[in-house]
Amino acid sequence: MKAFTYERAQSPAQAAAAIARNPDAKFIAGGTNLLDLMKLEIETPAHLVDVNGLGLDKIEQTPEGGLRIGALVRNTDLAADQQVRRDYSLLSRALLAGASGQLRNKATTAGNLLQRTRCPYFYDTNQPCNKRQPGSGCGAIGGFSRLHAVIGNSDACIATHPSDMAVAMRALDASVETVKADGATRKIPIADFYRLPGDTPQRETTLQRGELITAVTLPAPTGGTHIYYKVRDRASYAFALISVGAIVQPDGNGRVAVGGVAHMPWRIEEAEREMPRGAKAVTARLFRGARTTHENAFKLTLVERTLASVLAQARSMTS
Repeated sequence: MKAFTYERAQSPAQAAAAIARNPDAKFIAGGTNLLDLMKLEIETPAHLVDVNGLGLDKIEQTPEGGLRIGALVRNTDLAADQQVRRDYSLLSRALLAGASGQLRNKATTAGNLLQRTRCPYFYDTNQPCNKRQPGSGCGAIGGFSRLHAVIGNSDACIATHPSDMAVAMRALDASVETVKADGATRKIPIADFYRLPGDTPQRETTLQRGELITAVTLPAPTGGTHIYYKVRDRASYAFALISVGAIVQPDGNGRVAVGGVAHMPWRIEEAEREMPRGAKAVTARLFRGARTTHENAFKLTLVERTLASVLAQARSMTS
């Protein structure tokens, strides 16, 4: 790990300004992803801005009947919150499917959304990776691609996003609240928060330089049956081969977001119109235009079968 300087921010705007004026600075909160990347010298910030003391660790109701989750709310506390468990159980289920108890105790809401890919070519500094070193190439293309993206990928990158929580947030139509260095704030629908890789896979979100996430807001509860299935190579402490987060209403309609298949949580609202027709119809629309390899084409069938199980479980719970 390379040497770095450190400061504790006194306000969200001050933290944003500190990052904006220093191109080699990074925010740090739980550090569960950043510190690992620093040890491997994948991330080499010269300066860290600690945002833990900014009071962004509360879960509050919004005037519209939804929920405002502070950026620094730990994953353990969010999963255990009574209102989350009652009205947004998809989120609680997704959080409990991720990482380990020790990591959830440290990991934050904002950090979970911003964690970087677990692509082995990204983590191996001897391999080319456009995400780590733009213009160097993508070792995964033509390499071992079993874990990689099957939709939304590009000739520059086939990495997937690792977050379970982000899949639930996408299905719940969350919004991300931020503050910029000049104190200006904005609210970004999560549908617009992540970027597909295109020719610039190193740019993973629509955040601007120095922009700090302050909260994630959820709209009023929609009801329905909330289910999160995560399929992985081992039962714990493993990232998803695929995951399916669904909210199924009594009439068979609902929402579906998929993880482990793209550079972002994957949701196509048009596909959800097919839910009463079954998993095959939904999956066909979700993966229209898919670009698979011989090693990861199985993910399409795996999503279809997992979604079929989700829909069958939802029917059994409402019958």
